[in-house]
Amino acid sequence: MESQIIRPGHLTAHQTAHVLGIGLDGVRQLVRRGHLARSGGSPRQPWYSVTDVSALDAKRRTRNAA
Repeated sequence: MESQIIRPGHLTAHQTAHVLGIGLDGVRQLVRRGHLARSGGSPRQPWYSVTDVSALDAKRRTRNAA
């Protein structure tokens, strides 16, 4: 299987899960619920925008701090 080179400004699903402190299934649930959108890659190896992931992380931290 050939590995894709990820575009600058994007994260893999594994990197996204790490940033958000969740598992891959949690990332899939966020996508399914419309909280996070894929921004590239392939169906089996999606990429997510760093900006979107950072904004979601900040929103989750703010909500958890309250």
